[in-house]
Amino acid sequence: MHIQKMPAQSNTFRGIRSSKFRHVYGKGTRKESCYENVLITQKAHDTAACAANPKFVAIAVEVAGGGAFIVLPLDKTGRIDVNTPKVTGHAGPVLDLKWCPFNDNLIASGADDCTIKLWHIPDGGLKVNLTEPLADLQGHQRRVSIVEWHPTAENVLFSGGYDYQILVWDTRRAALMQTIDLHSDVIYSLSLNRDGSRLATTSRDKRLRIIDPRSGKLLQEGVCHEGSKACKAVYCGDTGLVFTTGFSRFSDRQYGVWDEKSLNTPLRLDTIDSSSGVLTPFYDHDTRVVFVAGKGDGNIRYYEITDSPPYCHFLSQYISGEPQRGFGVMPKRGCKVSQCEIFRFYKLYATKAICEPISMIVPRKSDQFQPDLFPDTASPTPALTAEEWFAGTTKGPVLMSMKTGMTIKTHRPLPLRPTESSSDKNADKKYAFLSMETRADYRPLEVKTSSSTDKDLKTSTNLDTKFQALQKLWGCNVKNLGDNKEQCSTSSSGIECEKISTKNTINKMNIKTGDSPNKLASLCMQEKEIQILDKPSPKTESELRRAYTAQCEELKLLRRQLIIKDRRIHELEDQLNKLKVPHK
Repeated sequence: MHIQKMPAQSNTFRGIRSSKFRHVYGKGTRKESCYENVLITQKAHDTAACAANPKFVAIAVEVAGGGAFIVLPLDKTGRIDVNTPKVTGHAGPVLDLKWCPFNDNLIASGADDCTIKLWHIPDGGLKVNLTEPLADLQGHQRRVSIVEWHPTAENVLFSGGYDYQILVWDTRRAALMQTIDLHSDVIYSLSLNRDGSRLATTSRDKRLRIIDPRSGKLLQEGVCHEGSKACKAVYCGDTGLVFTTGFSRFSDRQYGVWDEKSLNTPLRLDTIDSSSGVLTPFYDHDTRVVFVAGKGDGNIRYYEITDSPPYCHFLSQYISGEPQRGFGVMPKRGCKVSQCEIFRFYKLYATKAICEPISMIVPRKSDQFQPDLFPDTASPTPALTAEEWFAGTTKGPVLMSMKTGMTIKTHRPLPLRPTESSSDKNADKKYAFLSMETRADYRPLEVKTSSSTDKDLKTSTNLDTKFQALQKLWGCNVKNLGDNKEQCSTSSSGIECEKISTKNTINKMNIKTGDSPNKLASLCMQEKEIQILDKPSPKTESELRRAYTAQCEELKLLRRQLIIKDRRIHELEDQLNKLKVPHK
């Protein structure tokens, strides 16, 4: 039987786009792993009000006056005490927080009081309220809503305020290095590229700007989103692309992808939904994934960025029933490699006093290290100093491997304040003798002893110290030690007593040979009373305690002597009664 072959039909279905991040899912944590009872601030506007690193999580909190934020170690989860120590140095509400990428103990805060302050948080967290900052950067005329560290240069900080200016600081010297005055309205966001050579900003005038942060020159400018609400921008690493979120003229939420070299038309502009919450993008350079979270939403969307059209691909979304107020982001070196965690959020609830960690995980069957998910990432080592960067040098970040699976933390000493010198502060006192000429003294010994030298003056001065006074008050009588046959001994209470021989006592009191024992005892008591009266009254707590202990010992001794005396009196009375009874 001959079977006729069917002609091959052309399949026009292209299938689903292949991506290793297509199955990324978000994983919340249990209640005991969250941070509860955190009074999250209500005045942070569109900023995150939260920052995280491999050591701590910082959250701006609501206080009665001024501004404050708490810093919690990552392992201090559960219900947070109301009296937890806070950082309380600002005179107005704290609006933004950022950890230094090269020092896990250094954090910058911008507040409503027009200042930026730098704080050093000790390992283990705060034990008392922190009120003294390392540096106080004053240059803005209105509230400071954004602070951002340079990704590769050490001690370089950017700040944006409601005075329409961006200031560039050298935090090591607390000096203002550059003022960027190119905006005509409130600045909504600022983002630096991978090496920190370009700065992307958005403002209320609906324009996206690309700026050279060193010179302050405007390189590109264009309209990004036509809506009246806030729009945000984030640089996509070193790809030359900028990802923005905003609103259309019909109040639909949008995202756009732009080329930094031309902002006239977007590479991709698409509508997300019709909600009213402001969207904030977070970019992960290692995976080239953008996470988009909206204020008041309960979900997080994520997109993958590519170099070819359509440049942006929707992956999936994490959905929860609790609306969010803001997010803190963990650096890649703090993620859990063994669990294939590529990103971690710290979600601030909008309706509850809770901060919840949310992990973005790529499902993999193998427990081995996944090099495609974890390429070499930015390390906490600066690529260049602030002086080199301001001089014009540009370098990419120093990379490190994630293959060890360990959480990389920094352990740096407390940095000096800008007014302090890096040299030893006590060096002048330690080496003062080097500036003094040493003179030999060849005078005879008799002349030396007769004159009062510096050493003699110092020795005589030391005799009046507190230790010498206590030793003179409660110690042994040094003059009588040579004549006494019995030296001072220490009693069980620790009080030194002086035992004087009978012969020396009689000679000292000029007692005659024919004096009676009663007279001798009375004279001894008088001498003892004179010695007690000669002693000065205790002035310090330790002296008072010693005097009290000595009196207790004396009272015990007197009670014992009184008991012995009463017993002896009874014995003598019995003997006397026996003698009075007539013999039969």
